Parts: sequence; C-alpha cells; structure tokens
Amino acid sequence: MNIIVTSLFVDDQEKALNFYTHILGFVKKHDVPAGNFRWITVVSKDDQNGTELVLEPNDNIAAQDYQNSLMQQGIPATMFGTDDIDKEYERLKAHGVEFTMEPKAAGDMKLAVFNDTCGNLIQLIEQ
Repeated sequence: MNIIVTSLFVDDQEKALNFYTHILGFVKKHDVPAGNFRWITVVSKDDQNGTELVLEPNDNIAAQDYQNSLMQQGIPATMFGTDDIDKEYERLKAHGVEFTMEPKAAGDMKLAVFNDTCGNLIQLIEQ
C-alpha cells in the first residue's frame, strides 16, 4: 500500500496553484473543473508519477475552522522534504516567501516553517 493522493485546504485555488508551481516548483498534474471549483493536483518535478497533492478548496466551515486553528497555533498543515534546506530557504526568501521559523537543527535533521499564502504553514525538512 502507498499514498497516491493527499490534500491540503487552500483559501484560493488559483493563488495556491500559482504559489505551488511558480514559487515552490511543483508541477501541475491535473486541473479539472468540478462544479464551482477545480480538481487541482500538483506533484514533485523530480517524481511526476509520485504522490499528488490536491489543492482542496476550503469552502466548508469545518475546513475553514481546521485550517484557521492550525494557523493560529502555528502548526504546519503538512511537511515537504528537501536535500538542502539552507539553499531552499534562500531560494524561497528571494521569491518573497515568509518564514515563521528559519532553518534550525532538530536532532539529526533541520527544519523550517513557511507561510504558503493560502492559509497554511508548511514545514520544510532536511534529513
């Protein structure tokens, strides 16, 4: 068994698609109309047949409450990995990404946290 799709609530699908592709560097895999919204997935440019991330609209009070609660408590909604967190941090900072935690050591790994501009904090990890 493996994970093929996971989702992340976003407050604006178009803004999220732009951020996740143009800033983070993911690749759009699917963008299909779904009623008032779209089924949008992105994948790692290095593994385009890997796990898909759905940019799920938070057009639901439960989703909004969940997303807002995580943000208010400073809890990342998900985690992405990188081989060089310091290099990625500098690249993202140059694109105007706001970090709530700069890269720091945590045992045998390094962590950082940034705001995805769509209602989420994202943890970045280098193992």
